[in-house]
Amino acid sequence: MPSAAYLQSLPFILRWEGGYVNHPADPGGATNKGVTQKVYDAWRARQGLAARDVRQLADAEMQAIYEAGYWLPPRCDVLPTALDQVQFDTAVNMGVGRSVRFLQQAVGAGVDGDFGPGTLGRVQRADLGTALAAYCDIRESYYRTLVARNAKLAVFQKGWMNRLNALRKQIGLPGFEADVPLDFGDAGYVAKVPDFGEDPDYDLP
Repeated sequence: MPSAAYLQSLPFILRWEGGYVNHPADPGGATNKGVTQKVYDAWRARQGLAARDVRQLADAEMQAIYEAGYWLPPRCDVLPTALDQVQFDTAVNMGVGRSVRFLQQAVGAGVDGDFGPGTLGRVQRADLGTALAAYCDIRESYYRTLVARNAKLAVFQKGWMNRLNALRKQIGLPGFEADVPLDFGDAGYVAKVPDFGEDPDYDLP
């Protein structure tokens, strides 16, 4: 049964994921409620089900995919309130591997993408407010560097930043108390970023 923390964190994700999109500049391809066709195909195959168009994604499938694919693998289940929301949202938008690396940077752990005892210990010893602010700043810097390196991604920048600033408000960071409108930016939706190791153009030094 899904945890209460997971169920409390999911509405923010779904608010910013929107419905079905298939933008030509988005490396994620066809996506529905934040679930890409590739992820949907893999999930249905593991369930012994035939492949079908992601536009047919059922709500129960969507909830199961988010929990199994983006909540549990980056260890949102062991993170304190608010940090679990940031980790979950980052995993959904930017991949599990990158979310773990960002978390490790934010708490001063070794950055290797492996959430082990050392990372958990750093999380437990970290000041929560400092870690939250650092994590969001790391994510913002990553988006801005992506756009600076590849101008065609500028169409996604406003959506990325609106989502991130809404997340900052959601977790109560000082200076981000103002409401952020549900504005997906110039592309009309918030594009996914390939996970670490999936596309070398996105693996920043």
